[in-house]
Amino acid sequence: MQKTINIQNKKARFQYEILDKYTAGIVLTGTEIKSIRNSKASIAESFCEFNDRGELFVVNMTVEEYAFGNYYNHKPKATRKLLLNKRELKKLEKEVKNTGLTIIPLRLFINDKGLAKLDIALARGKKLYDKRETIKDRDNKRNLDRIKKIYK
Repeated sequence: MQKTINIQNKKARFQYEILDKYTAGIVLTGTEIKSIRNSKASIAESFCEFNDRGELFVVNMTVEEYAFGNYYNHKPKATRKLLLNKRELKKLEKEVKNTGLTIIPLRLFINDKGLAKLDIALARGKKLYDKRETIKDRDNKRNLDRIKKIYK
């Protein structure tokens, strides 16, 4: 009955070097989860940050207002709390503060139990020459696949 929801941040792998991945739960209201189940969400320009109490929040994640929502509808660009183990939170916070890394969301999905989850990654920003190298590798792979297809 339920279709699979898989909202991805396509620019993340191009702009960042992924170091470590985690799966986090999200604290949502009723209209937010309904919009996500209708695939009305975007994590393209979002990032994660810690508050002063050591809690992790996703910032700039867009969840469109629910079409059939009324007075109790949510704000589209609200910050939403992420749920991780205390050990994982401390490790991430230490990495972000000491080495200047960034936490970015990679994928928003609904698991088997019907709960919204967010795959986040500890990442380092790529330099311009790294991005050029990524483009070059992608073009070379595409050309090689074309040549293989011709000679099969």
